[in-house]
Amino acid sequence: MAFTLHERLAADTLLVADLPLCRVLLMNDRRFPWLILVPRREGLRDFDDVAAAEKTKFHAEIDLASDVLREAAKAHKMNVAALGNMVPQLHVHVIARFPEDAAWPAPVWGVGTAEPYGEEEGRALIERLARGFHG
Repeated sequence: MAFTLHERLAADTLLVADLPLCRVLLMNDRRFPWLILVPRREGLRDFDDVAAAEKTKFHAEIDLASDVLREAAKAHKMNVAALGNMVPQLHVHVIARFPEDAAWPAPVWGVGTAEPYGEEEGRALIERLARGFHG
């Protein structure tokens, strides 16, 4: 079965890169530098659904995304979470946080209204992030 990205994730994000296991997406909300990693495997809902043979790769890609985003955004703190209550497809949020951000110190979910990236701003950030993933 071919990989299909959940329609909610497709609508809310911009493509950054495809790693060996995960698709890396940028949440289209300039208030919070925020990546989403989605394993390109059908039928995954929770962490324990990832095949044992792919768990090390999955965790390594989450670590890589944290490192890349931390460097690109000069983050004060990194938040990493997999909730999946609204989108049943397994996806991991990697969010750069700052004491001055709109939600600090609370979670970013449900805070205000998303502010999409301008075309040039979004493209520049995606290019910077992609370089971090592919050297």
